[in-house]
Amino acid sequence: MRDLIFYTNPMSRGRIARWMLEEIAAPYETRLVDWTAKPDEFLAANPMAKVPTIVHNGQVVTETGAIIAYIAEAFPQAGLAPTAAERAADYRWMFFAAGPLEAATTNRSLGVDPTAEQQGMVGYGSLDRVVTALKSAVTASTYIAGDRFTAADVYVGSHISWGLQFGALPQSEDFDVYLARITGRPAAVRAREIDDALIASAGS
Repeated sequence: MRDLIFYTNPMSRGRIARWMLEEIAAPYETRLVDWTAKPDEFLAANPMAKVPTIVHNGQVVTETGAIIAYIAEAFPQAGLAPTAAERAADYRWMFFAAGPLEAATTNRSLGVDPTAEQQGMVGYGSLDRVVTALKSAVTASTYIAGDRFTAADVYVGSHISWGLQFGALPQSEDFDVYLARITGRPAAVRAREIDDALIASAGS
């Protein structure tokens, strides 16, 4: 058994965690989770029965953003954790993606559009405000936390890519330019190839 176990499904947010795992170039064991027959050891690790979930040296980490941040800190040799100078932007946009961005794009996908009266209650206000803030994040510097690629780019970039793919975010040159910087990374390409192959094998 490896020290790092990765519970995932290739048609899930597990793709984000896969990218991060490929970035650190450390050995890990993938355990695929079927939507209808979830293994007991997975349910024991994560009673929410959601993927991705990792178990590292016996410690369970759930929630995709937390997994990305944890891996960055647990494997410092990969150089993906923020420096002191990068930490403010890193924390800001990681939590922004996990909170306002996730909520706004999910609501849009579900056809939920808060009224002007409701916008003060939902936290993110409106999708337009979220998009404006997100554009400021991808244009303020080369990468999310500054001038180098960090774990925050894996997480925020994945949210942007998915939002564009499924129509929850509007097309934008700012987003396209930013994604062009990060999605061609060797680890990102490997991760997509692994998960795409798993999807293809399941359908054959």
